[in-house]
Amino acid sequence: MHADGLRQIADIAADAEASDGAAPLDEATWLALRHRGDELAAWVEADGFALVIEHDLSLVVRPGSRRHGLGARLLAQALAESPTDGVALQAWSHTDHPAAASLAEQHGFERVRELWVMRRPSHEPIGSVEVPEGVLVRHYRPGDRDELLRVNAAAFAHHPEQGGMTEEDLEERMAEPWFDPAGLIVASRGRTLLGFHWTKQHSADLGEVYVVGIDPAAQGTGLGRALTRAGLRHLADHGIREVLLYVEADNAPAIRLYERHGFTHASPDTHVMYRRGPA
Repeated sequence: MHADGLRQIADIAADAEASDGAAPLDEATWLALRHRGDELAAWVEADGFALVIEHDLSLVVRPGSRRHGLGARLLAQALAESPTDGVALQAWSHTDHPAAASLAEQHGFERVRELWVMRRPSHEPIGSVEVPEGVLVRHYRPGDRDELLRVNAAAFAHHPEQGGMTEEDLEERMAEPWFDPAGLIVASRGRTLLGFHWTKQHSADLGEVYVVGIDPAAQGTGLGRALTRAGLRHLADHGIREVLLYVEADNAPAIRLYERHGFTHASPDTHVMYRRGPA
């Protein structure tokens, strides 16, 4: 995508975020816009845009231009012109917006997933980091790349996004300005990685439990708890005041783990995925 189009998309998205309280485009979409612009279809106007990247649809309208039919027109155009024959389309509403729900229903999209944002203040007690005997918790090293990808694939084998992370995907994320090797904490036994906690610092005050992945062979050993605490401690040591994370609303074990560490969820912090079957 050319630079002018990218700037226009960023400007509209920033206006929407300021009004809605949540970014309308996720990280994967921004990475595709920056690195794989030839793989997407885009319809960009002064006050709104629609994007189709493989089977993912994004639709954003500037707040001052809503309720005038622009969103419906952009969606109809994207559905009619995008190369999606035989492919189910999915779209996120990052604030569970009623207008998004209405537009989805009108165009045959069904609500299929909910993703919670959970938050905790950094001043809450974290607890000790206790790991199984023979396990070392340390920062990421370049030689860990293949093991990290292996553990990620095993830990998220059934996850629709995270489980498919490739070497190229990993390199793109590590090239982002926010990446800090010290914030990617791994647990190893010898040369074998057993799990990792990738943290992300959004600003001086806000951090994120970006990804916690445990090799299935090491699950049930307390390693998830230990790595969660190690990452929270890393963020607290960097002056973070609040930590957030994303978790599937139906992942009861993960939610219980995070609640035990002081994370809570409020209903506005719910992202909803809609899916439309192939035409």
